[in-house]
Amino acid sequence: MSLFQWREVAMTGNTVVAPDERLSWPQTGAMGVQHVIAMFGATVLAPILMGFNPNVAILMSGLGTLMFYLLTGGRVPSYLGSSFAFIGVVIAATGYGGQGPNANLPVALGGIIVCGLVYFGIGLLVQAIGTGWIERFMPPVVTGAVVAVIGLNLASVPIKNMAAGNFDSWMQAMTFLCVGLVAVFARGMLQRLLILAGLLLASVVYAVLANGLGLGKPLDLSGVAAAAWLGMPAFTAPRFEANAMLLIAPVAIILVAENLGHLKAVTAMTGRNLDPLIGRAFMGDGLATMVSGAAGGTGVTTYAENIGVMAATRIYSTAVFVVAAVIALVLGFSPKFGALIQAIPLPVMGGVSIVVFGLIAVAGAKIWVDNRVDFADNRNLIVAAITLIVGTGDFTLKFGQFALGGIGTATFGALLLWAMLGRSANARSH
Repeated sequence: MSLFQWREVAMTGNTVVAPDERLSWPQTGAMGVQHVIAMFGATVLAPILMGFNPNVAILMSGLGTLMFYLLTGGRVPSYLGSSFAFIGVVIAATGYGGQGPNANLPVALGGIIVCGLVYFGIGLLVQAIGTGWIERFMPPVVTGAVVAVIGLNLASVPIKNMAAGNFDSWMQAMTFLCVGLVAVFARGMLQRLLILAGLLLASVVYAVLANGLGLGKPLDLSGVAAAAWLGMPAFTAPRFEANAMLLIAPVAIILVAENLGHLKAVTAMTGRNLDPLIGRAFMGDGLATMVSGAAGGTGVTTYAENIGVMAATRIYSTAVFVVAAVIALVLGFSPKFGALIQAIPLPVMGGVSIVVFGLIAVAGAKIWVDNRVDFADNRNLIVAAITLIVGTGDFTLKFGQFALGGIGTATFGALLLWAMLGRSANARSH
């Protein structure tokens, strides 16, 4: 396909929209909004946890997605958002206390840029010599486990941190019930907008119960009214220090595993062989991470949240991601939009996150199913079993100041287990 040219298809009940196709522009725009909503919670939460500016993160996610789109020739439907893989190492490198702006943000940015450079270099290597060496280290049993772990590891965020009391917990349940009702009983475009429609429906229910009946913290839109429509984000220049660079650069390996798993998931869903584009996808993600770090943004990664939305909607059009990226660029310069998103009740966002993170976990399982991973083979069984529990339980290993959290431990653990167990089980692994 040519860049920015898609074949228009009509929406029917069972329509599957391919990467080089699109719905009508109004429908594509609506899908783009849904993808922005899907990525927004995590893309904003990650910088908040590290003391970064959320508006810069949103802006850089849009710019990074467009760069990724161009480098992959418009053939890989993916959104690039803030990566959670950086949180532990950034906190370790900067000594961030957990509230307000990160005083040592420039040091973290230098490390993020170097990480992006390493990631870009891996992409160049893959582009030059192919993906065979990566696939030997990361077969479907490994990539499926890593993708599943990303969703499972994040599960504690909405369940433990986004419900302050009993009412909030019930609202989370009401929210994912709203999404489920839309997904199962709605038809046409409304069904495809299940995340967005469920969020809006749950927000209305919340307003009735909290503002009307006084059962919870009232929905407050005063911050939205007071915020400016347009404003410049707070950009920050990087500073390069050896210790921070050594702590943060190895995250590139985690990003490679994440991106590869996401590409395999998209391949399974679309039926398109994306293997020839793996190197370019790594390079696009690496370049986007470098540019983001240079401006004061977080490191970025292809987003499983949006893959989860694609799995639910069966709309894989790259036009949707171009629209979502442009929306993110505009919103990055809008304090009013940031205030609107922050006005969404936390338990409602938590309920949506539960659905999206669950869809990520299922996307990992789908990789196993589609590749017919044989769990009668003890090598596959042990690799998957240990990876899932280590990642879900957030098993953390420390090497001096460097801390490898659950996703990182699971990623490296899956790779090492597969390689170590291969010597004795090589004959049976296939």
